[in-house]
Amino acid sequence: MEKGNFHRHRRLRRSESMRSLVRETYLHKEDLIYPIFAVEEENVKREIPSMPGVYHYSLDHLNEEIREVVELGIQSVMMFGVPNHKDAIGSEAYCDTGIVQRAIKQIKAEFPDLTVIADTCLCQYTDHGHCGVIEDGYVQNDQSLELLTQTAITQAKAGADIIAPSNMMDGFVSAIRQGLDEAGFVDVPVMSYAVKFSSAFYGPFRDAAHSTPQFGDRKTYQMDPANRLEAIREAESDIAEGADFLMVKPALAYLDIIRELKDRFPLPMVAYNVSGEYSMIKAASQNGWLNEQEVVLEKLTSMKRAGADLIITYFAKDAARWLDQ
Repeated sequence: MEKGNFHRHRRLRRSESMRSLVRETYLHKEDLIYPIFAVEEENVKREIPSMPGVYHYSLDHLNEEIREVVELGIQSVMMFGVPNHKDAIGSEAYCDTGIVQRAIKQIKAEFPDLTVIADTCLCQYTDHGHCGVIEDGYVQNDQSLELLTQTAITQAKAGADIIAPSNMMDGFVSAIRQGLDEAGFVDVPVMSYAVKFSSAFYGPFRDAAHSTPQFGDRKTYQMDPANRLEAIREAESDIAEGADFLMVKPALAYLDIIRELKDRFPLPMVAYNVSGEYSMIKAASQNGWLNEQEVVLEKLTSMKRAGADLIITYFAKDAARWLDQ
């Protein structure tokens, strides 16, 4: 122990250069994945009211947005689709001419080096807003797997670089992996939403994707926020079924889960910084209650420190600009 009987930790914080020298965690633009919503209309760039700064794009405006993303140095986007037509079995999700399939084809034709990740789910495409087939008021697990597998195959055919199933049906990674392999897409990886909690932080996304459940909730397939051990079991299952990435969603309220999975499993870890986390900061900053730039970079760094290798975030474009400063 030093003179005075205490350690002088402040020695390593005396200047910005000293703090930079001993910094343990860095956030890079390459870590960021930007979510984009494509709609089946024309001449649309429409701001989502509950997510200021996030827009719906029709295909005729999509390339403008992608070009800006690429010029900012972001290397990956995640595509979500908002179809005009919905039905009980989400048929537009696995249609070769669905909105996400067309968006992926268009992006890859113009920006072949950009990594395009396809969200693979049914809730935006079903008229009941659930992530699978409904019978007797209950989401049927195995019937839903067949439709999810068809969706993944059509997305891979369209050119998706990564398939990201988000529906939380049991066996979804196994079914999709088998379907992709049999269709000749053995080199297309699966980014599993392995640990997706049933969360109130998804509210603004449901406005954006028009995917609010028309009855009940998603608690039979999404996880109880109170459960840590169940998260480990979910991740173990997905790894055994062939997942190439593991994701935790939401991120900010579940940093302990990210750390736990990172310490246990060797796969790349993805954190989804969800819509509610985005909208809270946007609302507070617009009211002058928070410094948006400082809070966002602090928050994203906390996800990296917890163990995330990649972060899906609606702040990706802003963060990329701030990291350049």
